[in-house]
Amino acid sequence: MLTTDTTECTGPRLKDIHSPQDLRKLSVPELNGIAEDLRQTIITTLAETGGHLAPSLGVVELTLALHYVFNTPDDKLVWDVGHQTYAHKLLTGRQKQFHTLRQYGGLSGFPKFKESEYDAFETGHSSTSISAALGMTLGKNITGDTNRVVAIIGDGSMTAGMAFEALNQAGHLDKDLIIILNDNEMSISENVGAMSSFLSRQLTSKTVRRLRKHVSSKLKELHGVGDRFLNVLKKSEENIKSFFTPGMLFEALKLNYIGPISGHEIEDLILTLENIRDNVDGPVLVHVLTQKGKGYGPAEKNPGNYHGLGPFNVETGEPKPSSGPISYTEVFSNTICKIARTNSRITAITAAMPAGTGLASFATEFPERFFDVGIAEQHAVTFAAGLATEGIRPVVAIYSSFFQRAMDQIIHDVCIPNLPVTLAIDRAGVVGDDGPTHHGVFDISFLRFIPNLTYMAPKDENELQHMLNTAVSLPGPVAIRYPRGAGEDVAMDQQLQILEPGKGELLREGKDILLLPVGNRVYPALRAAEGLGKIGIEAAVINPRFIKPLDKELICEWARKTGRVLTVEDNVRHGGFGSLVLTLLSERKLYNIKTSLLAYQDNFIEHGPQKILWKNSRLDSPSIISAAMELMKEK
Repeated sequence: MLTTDTTECTGPRLKDIHSPQDLRKLSVPELNGIAEDLRQTIITTLAETGGHLAPSLGVVELTLALHYVFNTPDDKLVWDVGHQTYAHKLLTGRQKQFHTLRQYGGLSGFPKFKESEYDAFETGHSSTSISAALGMTLGKNITGDTNRVVAIIGDGSMTAGMAFEALNQAGHLDKDLIIILNDNEMSISENVGAMSSFLSRQLTSKTVRRLRKHVSSKLKELHGVGDRFLNVLKKSEENIKSFFTPGMLFEALKLNYIGPISGHEIEDLILTLENIRDNVDGPVLVHVLTQKGKGYGPAEKNPGNYHGLGPFNVETGEPKPSSGPISYTEVFSNTICKIARTNSRITAITAAMPAGTGLASFATEFPERFFDVGIAEQHAVTFAAGLATEGIRPVVAIYSSFFQRAMDQIIHDVCIPNLPVTLAIDRAGVVGDDGPTHHGVFDISFLRFIPNLTYMAPKDENELQHMLNTAVSLPGPVAIRYPRGAGEDVAMDQQLQILEPGKGELLREGKDILLLPVGNRVYPALRAAEGLGKIGIEAAVINPRFIKPLDKELICEWARKTGRVLTVEDNVRHGGFGSLVLTLLSERKLYNIKTSLLAYQDNFIEHGPQKILWKNSRLDSPSIISAAMELMKEK
């Protein structure tokens, strides 16, 4: 139970906490000291490594209370998304490794089974926690395990349909599941939609408690009535509570609703969680109000800017200086605004990522044509399809790994009816420090087989702007994949062009081998061709531009001339661009062509800088040279 010792904290600090068992020996004042240390450690570490700062700062007290009350790891904590788990990692035996957070070979920025038994579920995308926790709860019921399962989900994640599907089943099954709704009024950017409005803190925690206390006292003053009437009045109290709080929605789904309560008052949190643990049966939702970025001034003022960031100056909050060419995301941002100024039918859609996808500028300049649908990728795509039926030209900008959630909608709602929706696939390829849940290495494989879809990949930032202009001019669905990070620092054409669909470009002639890279692997292939030339191997290089339709004639012409084809892609090998080329060569009965495919093998890629991941996966220039030399040895 809660220790109420209020003496000044002179006890242990974070360095003395090696597991949650150590926490449970402390008093509440000592927990407040641990909270201070957690915030300081998170801030100073992320100033060097970068990471998800504001989300983790906002749940420090909540994390402490959860580990204090529940017998983790036997009791399970299921974190939604997982970018708020830095305090959790520090409290569960990973302090010595914390400086390696999101670094190559170091700790993941998300929960990982292999890191700790306290990481009950692996995650990286939103709105999965309630489903997973409900499954764990039912699994424990089947096996006779009486330990508890707690799902921690943010209000931003509650915009996704999957969360409501899980809530619906949880209420129906009536099992002992605990759901913590971490309400900070934000996902990555500011929350949008009716659900966000419903959860907004129009009534403060203090106001709700005062209302409840007033109603309760008035009920107790009514003497001389029967127990049955008192029960009716008690139910009326609950109805009043539900009417004036978001509990109305959750109780309609047959969940016990508690809150809202402050997420930064450790004592209140502990008392509430202990009461639920010991006295409440069935599914319960605890509504906790937190402040994203709590404890760090710059993050409190602009939490969206500090959701995920690179290294920064602790004193000022300013990012540490970096230089380099304009990023692909910036080019997309500039180009869509440029096109929209002369085409009033251009609209832009994102799923809770206006800043990350580069659409913040579009939203400011064209607010009536910008739509942030919240964390709801499936809805975003079908919503775009609906717009397209009315003659609008929607551009849906979502990260590659998040587009995976909308596969059915892309096929059924966009491509079967052949609607002119443009899919702007940002972060295609490996993305770096966020790791396997965020690497966009599957989109070629899951999109290239869809009929009616035109599919492009630019070799540089200049080509991206022309591809976007081409996409919104074509009569059917189009996808453009482009990578995270800086472009190639090429000159940008002032006049936008429309590319001929299905036409690649020959960048270099050569008689010995054809290098066939796609997208961001074109320049590494050109550099490899120069290196091969120095050792007497003349390599031709083609930029396909279009993954679909493929420039079959150009590729087959140079495949015949060279007799060897080496494909290179920032995508998995199975079902990727290379396999598409192999199919083409087979269809043309070019059985004597020697081939080799450079792509990611059949395993998930861990986090790390892009350059290291490309090198390790044999996708950089030296690796292309090596693979070409190996292919040249084959008779």
